[in-house]
Amino acid sequence: MKDLLKKSILTGIGIGLMTKDKVKEFAKKTADEAKMTEEEARKFADEVLKQSEDSKQKIEEMIDKQVKKSIDKLGLANKEDLEKIEKKLSKLQSTLNKKANFKE
Repeated sequence: MKDLLKKSILTGIGIGLMTKDKVKEFAKKTADEAKMTEEEARKFADEVLKQSEDSKQKIEEMIDKQVKKSIDKLGLANKEDLEKIEKKLSKLQSTLNKKANFKE
């Protein structure tokens, strides 16, 4: 059971890393080897493509989560932090400009 789960996960990751053309090629080859009908092969290919897209999305989400976690751990500023700083600087610059104009 544990090995089957491991193989399924690794297969999902492997399929997720394939290009669309490679996924189609994989599905066609597997369908031919399994001697599927044309309809079965088409459904199988569609299912493999969907699984590939789902796997890609999950991998991207995991990578994004890990990158964010690493950035937070390092204490680096993110886009939101920089936007807040820019707004504060803009407001400060505006205040300074008004005071400078007032003195003239």
